Amino acid sequence: MNFLRSILYGLWRVLDGLRRFLHLLVLLVVFGFIVGALRGSMPSVPAKVALLVAPEGQLVEQSTGDPFERAFQEARGQGHAETLLWDLTDAIRGAAKDKRVQVLALDLEKFEGAGQPTLEELARAIREFRASGKKVVAYGNEMTQERYYVAAQADEIYLDPMGFVLIDGYARYRMFFKEALDKLGVDINVFRVGAYKSAVESYTRTDMSPEDRQESSTYLNALWSSYQEAVTRARKLPPDAIGKYVSTLPKTVPAAGGNAAQVALQAGLVTGIKSHLDVEKRLIGLVGEDETSGSFKSISAADYARVARADMKIHAAGKPKVGVIVASGEILDGEQPPGTVGGESTARLIREARMDKNIRAVVLRVDSPGGSVMASEVIYREIVALRAAGKPVVVSMSDLAASGGYYISAPADEIWASPATLTGSIGIFAIIPTIDKTLGKVGVTVDGVGTTPLAGQLRIDRPLGEESRTLLQSQIGRGYEEFLSRVSTGRKKTREEIDAIAQGRVWAGTDAKRLGLVDQLGSFDDAVKSAARRAKLTEYDVEFVEPELTWAQQLVLQFKAKAVRALVSIGADGKTMALAHVAQRFDPLTREVERLSRLSEPNKVYAYCFCGPE
Repeated sequence: MNFLRSILYGLWRVLDGLRRFLHLLVLLVVFGFIVGALRGSMPSVPAKVALLVAPEGQLVEQSTGDPFERAFQEARGQGHAETLLWDLTDAIRGAAKDKRVQVLALDLEKFEGAGQPTLEELARAIREFRASGKKVVAYGNEMTQERYYVAAQADEIYLDPMGFVLIDGYARYRMFFKEALDKLGVDINVFRVGAYKSAVESYTRTDMSPEDRQESSTYLNALWSSYQEAVTRARKLPPDAIGKYVSTLPKTVPAAGGNAAQVALQAGLVTGIKSHLDVEKRLIGLVGEDETSGSFKSISAADYARVARADMKIHAAGKPKVGVIVASGEILDGEQPPGTVGGESTARLIREARMDKNIRAVVLRVDSPGGSVMASEVIYREIVALRAAGKPVVVSMSDLAASGGYYISAPADEIWASPATLTGSIGIFAIIPTIDKTLGKVGVTVDGVGTTPLAGQLRIDRPLGEESRTLLQSQIGRGYEEFLSRVSTGRKKTREEIDAIAQGRVWAGTDAKRLGLVDQLGSFDDAVKSAARRAKLTEYDVEFVEPELTWAQQLVLQFKAKAVRALVSIGADGKTMALAHVAQRFDPLTREVERLSRLSEPNKVYAYCFCGPE
């Protein structure tokens, strides 16, 4: 019996030891997976290489959408819907100082564009790369207006023999829904202040108002002038070269037998006409051939950005910081994801910068058409508190900083904008649709009683009562006066001076500078340097203040991404893919309906600008 017990005890110890070993092994595997998922390997950089900048989709200042959706698109080989501006600029500026990177190759075939100020940020980084004495080569088949703005910064621009350079200027055309709404029996009740506040006109008119036509023509011409000046300066062309090229295209291309590439070459817009294979040979001659791919030796901007940022972190250790907070997208109440500006979420980032002792100054990068007045006010108050804490605040305006976007900019110590920034639009409105007539068309009526004259007046299925109209218009009037007060205080001007240039009117950056709505014209880097000067910093690091994911959240995202790639690799059926692929582009009509639904809450007022080239 004792002998049997000894055998059983020994067997149990062996099994228990094996269990412990396997448990430890599993833990090590899991730990290794976590470390690998959260860190990733640092890309290697060959001794002689080209930095390949190939933006896909829209160039944005803040990534939008679910990382899971982006992983799905990448795994399916569908590319990216957007490229982050700062990934490209960090990579290009880092490569300019790296002896291993000898050429910058610009592949613009999948680039869909951006606003002119955003394009200029990328162009500025490319010019700095050229200034380091290194060559920039751009190539493509279809050089659209936005693509060409970037390509123009290169030493060499090559166009495919079947390609073209299509520059057509700026325009603003909108859909007008009044007749459709009338046919449906929908009444759009509008309350606004500002003769130029055209944001509501899509729902109340069948065409562009004279005021909207006037202001749109003014700022579109300013954008067009800025575009021509930037491109002709980069290409060393006569000032009127782009205007002549565009105006004569309907004649010159037919005269050349449809050979648009030859017309672009004769106009001096491109260096030469080469196929993609010919350009590859040119780049192989500059940096050598990659034996694996047969193309030129290259490293992508996304990979090199990791290298550049690792180097920046080493050199930034112990230095005081200029914090950067990006306010990109519509301004909405409460907590909002990246790509929109949440009243609470953005205010919290500003508060974090205020409490961080290492951050000595803040740059607020604004790219927003505005939105909720209440959310804008929440952000405004945090900026005022940040300044009161003794930290300088400098606003850097991107493509659009209008209405609510200007509201949150007003309290800054200093405002910088691009000449092509669209800003101002100081005015507010409210929209309340009612559908009692729509219901009447199908025989539905509404009747009842209330305890006060206001009871039931804000129902969507009843006509808006006069008492409610009077009440709402008074709120809009007060909101406009508050807006004027915020701006006049921040700009150190009288209420009357601001009112004269407000009224909902949109201004290009050059005019906004003349009118005192902005202080300086320049780039994002200019704004950062100004913030550092105000904080009396000679050495500093630039840090983007963003919501931080916990390690668990990062791990979940990594698991999701890996699961998507695995799903694609085993060839899941189309229906499964359709369920996973939820990021869809909305057609213009759907976007307008969604926008109207966001702007139709009866207890909300909005500072929003439906402006910009479309």
